Amino acid sequence: MKAKAVGRATGVGGTGIDEGYTKFTVHWHDRRPVEHDAVAELDRWRRPLYEAGLVGEYAELGIGYGNISVRVGAGREFLVSGTRTGHVAHTGAEHYALVMDYDIDGNAVHCRGAVQASSETLTHAAIYELDPAIRAVVHVHDERLWQRLRGRAPTTRDNVAYGTPEMAREFGRLWRETAFPEERLAVMGGHESGLVAIGGSLAEAAGRVLAAHAALDRTKEETG
Repeated sequence: MKAKAVGRATGVGGTGIDEGYTKFTVHWHDRRPVEHDAVAELDRWRRPLYEAGLVGEYAELGIGYGNISVRVGAGREFLVSGTRTGHVAHTGAEHYALVMDYDIDGNAVHCRGAVQASSETLTHAAIYELDPAIRAVVHVHDERLWQRLRGRAPTTRDNVAYGTPEMAREFGRLWRETAFPEERLAVMGGHESGLVAIGGSLAEAAGRVLAAHAALDRTKEETG
């Protein structure tokens, strides 16, 4: 089944957050839940992200934010949290999509599952293409961490919107031109509050952003 996923841009509190809808063509092949061993591991690491407010929902707008994925197998396939699942505290097979293939230049994704793949799927795909050692990608929202790291950590250009082929390509630029391969944490300059962490495992990727978030909280407490 082929579906053109469209939606609306929404500013949150006047901040210009552009979140919650898909900008690529979705080829949705099967709507049955994806049963895979990796689902339990995804939920295990998504829970602390959700509890820290790094993944969730802007309740007043009903718009979710943040997503998580893990590479499965040696090819192009990966499991990613589904669109509009940000509000879910405990996830199961019905909350993830298996991305089977994608076309970054053609702005298209082929997936299956009970939900369509996250609106950031092309960004996840582009990051996996950077290095086969990258096994997990985590996208979160943290306004304070975004403000602190923007321009200091590897940062995408301000005029590049989330969920687009241009954003996907931006991570290629960061990989070539900045310390992103070493730091494994990047700021999305044109996506308010957005950050991306990568790793050889979900533990590494999620742990990296959780540690950065906790360090910011400690700094706040120490400075009063």
